[in-house]
Amino acid sequence: MPEPYEPYDVITMGRIGVDLYPLRTGVPLAQVDTFGKFLGGSATNVAVASARLGRRTAVITRTGRDAFGDYLHQALGEFAVDDRWVTPVDRYPTPVTFCEIFPPDHFPLYFYREPKAPDLEIHPHELDLDAIRSARIFWMTGTGLCAEPSRSATLAALEARDRSGITVFDLDWRPMFWPEGGEPDQDRNEDAEPGPGQAAAAREVYARALRHATVAVGNLDECEVAVGEREPYAAARALLAAGVELAVVKQGPKGVLAVHRDGATAEVPPVPVDVVNGLGAGDAFGGALCHGLLAGWDLEHTMRYANAAGAIVAGRLACSSAMPYDGEVTQVLAGGPMPTEPERTTS
Repeated sequence: MPEPYEPYDVITMGRIGVDLYPLRTGVPLAQVDTFGKFLGGSATNVAVASARLGRRTAVITRTGRDAFGDYLHQALGEFAVDDRWVTPVDRYPTPVTFCEIFPPDHFPLYFYREPKAPDLEIHPHELDLDAIRSARIFWMTGTGLCAEPSRSATLAALEARDRSGITVFDLDWRPMFWPEGGEPDQDRNEDAEPGPGQAAAAREVYARALRHATVAVGNLDECEVAVGEREPYAAARALLAAGVELAVVKQGPKGVLAVHRDGATAEVPPVPVDVVNGLGAGDAFGGALCHGLLAGWDLEHTMRYANAAGAIVAGRLACSSAMPYDGEVTQVLAGGPMPTEPERTTS
């Protein structure tokens, strides 16, 4: 293990859990009889994706004190993600997420995070602010802002970092995690319609976080929640006006738009892929984005690289274990065949 305050390349903060994915696609969940077990959670997957690309990473999150929590520590070790800030919560179980897989574009998620997810029990006084300040990239998510004490802890981390280095806000809008009042309804299907107060509550706290971030990443729905705009260029301009230096707007089948405050702009198409499971593509994109930002690449190359990483994972069943290595991404960028399986199952 590195020394506690030796700077990490990437520290992420947010959701963790166990993903249980059906090993047959195109089958309703009620008819599935065999599942694969994987490490999951968006912030954690971004840490895994960054580690796969050679970056030294850590994640700040919490699990239950149970067998699934033990499994997640084991998986983080296998993926070379530092788990020193992954601590147990006695009173809440480790979350489990099921999905249905209907390629190419329907992947319903079912979150079991009741009565409350341990990763929402991160307290400000538990944070290693020296490590957060010194990390080359600090990555946080919208889900971490949905409930206390995680909201206060996430904002405290952002304030302590004070826009040093690269601070990424993954807008990560999951309406089922945002309450109309009281605690989130965390066991809902993600297809459930959000209530009218949820987006308003999110926008208020998102604005506070955007003032401390240097990069914002989100799809059109997430941008609309954050800044009230879903036309890509308008959304990018609004994110820049909210405080960030770089706005990355994902447009689904139209690709990705990136606009920097210095005037640099890149709009690149998606990489064609036969989709198996689209759920991990955004996290692979995030890890590759971190890699490109740390490498100092120009904006267009960074976006093309991140798109290719996302496409590779979309062509695979799993999320965390499907994250690509640099050689695989480089192969796709060079026009080579799309790799279907990871080079290795662990780092």
